Amino acid sequence: MKLYSSPGACSLTDHIVLHWIGAPFEVQLVTREQRNTPEFRAINPAGAVPALQVGDWVLTQNSAILHYLTDRFPEAGLCGDGTPESRAEVNRWLAFVNADLHPAFKPLFGATAYLEDPALIEKSHLAARKQLRGLFERADTRLAGRDWLADSRSIADPYLFVVTQWAKKTGVDLSGLDNLARFDARMAADPGVQAAMKAEGLL
Repeated sequence: MKLYSSPGACSLTDHIVLHWIGAPFEVQLVTREQRNTPEFRAINPAGAVPALQVGDWVLTQNSAILHYLTDRFPEAGLCGDGTPESRAEVNRWLAFVNADLHPAFKPLFGATAYLEDPALIEKSHLAARKQLRGLFERADTRLAGRDWLADSRSIADPYLFVVTQWAKKTGVDLSGLDNLARFDARMAADPGVQAAMKAEGLL
């Protein structure tokens, strides 16, 4: 298996999961500029990471890759305990991060630059930070009295860790979210997380 990742992007989630699984893999880091080359677009026409290559087959889309890894390596136990309810809980929190939290960062990553008015762009940033604060409050409430988003460690947890790093870098107010802070510290100390971050030049 070969993972294409950009340092600190959402693909860091898959990188961490691959370390947690413990199966052999390689990672190729690509820059934003490299993702726009014909060579990379032959791998993923969207010019985005992650992309996972298995032989001649390439899989894209973060949630699809994460579920592929849990299906291929069920012994890792990263998608619940095998019951439909447990898997649904993992999917619930993976969707929360992938469909709610992740897209809410778009204005902070330049999606509103087309407005061409610094005041309007800043207004969009303030609105994004306010929305993100509310979403992280939900995560903090969920983490009260528990170590993981679902009932056990899952593919949702490294994704929450990754977007929490984005929040720190983009000025999202995380003050007072003590449960989230404990989760973040525990994840940062995890050997698999550290290995992935070191490989991506983030430590």
